[in-house]
Amino acid sequence: MVGQPLIAGIAIEFILFGLTLASVALFHRHTLPCALSGLAAITLYKLGFADFSGVTGLAGLLAHLVHEWVVLGNLFALLVGFALLAQHFEDSHLPARLPHYLPDDWRGGLALLGLVFVLSSFLDNIAAAMIGGTVAATVFRNRLHIGYLAAIVAASNAGGSGSVIGDTTTTMMWIEGVSPFDV
Repeated sequence: MVGQPLIAGIAIEFILFGLTLASVALFHRHTLPCALSGLAAITLYKLGFADFSGVTGLAGLLAHLVHEWVVLGNLFALLVGFALLAQHFEDSHLPARLPHYLPDDWRGGLALLGLVFVLSSFLDNIAAAMIGGTVAATVFRNRLHIGYLAAIVAASNAGGSGSVIGDTTTTMMWIEGVSPFDV
């Protein structure tokens, strides 16, 4: 469809995505229902009022999925791999040993954020955040504040920003033929 509706110059699907992120943050005890509701809202909006690269309705959605199936499959396998990596890290019992080495005050939490920062320079940001969250859950005995989890994500993004080693997005672009000098 030409001329999709905008609110204050912003496409409606981006507003719906922002509302989904806000609901996940506000209702963090109900993350999966919030995320699935957001997915449903965006999909229904796109099916009813917008298009998928010029093709409307269910046919457009299916054409889009067929076009992107390799990327979606790679992302799914990647996330499963990250989950396995985080589980393996937790099973190593290293997170249980960390409290013996971390300071007992606020510096321990800061040191853990520094560890996530360093990890993300050679691991993917998502993997570093998942490992950081796993370690934090063990170190702090599952008493985690949503703000500290956000700090873990911020540390993983900041640490990975200076390195393309292990960056999934960059790797996927290289696989698609984008020159490293264009990244």
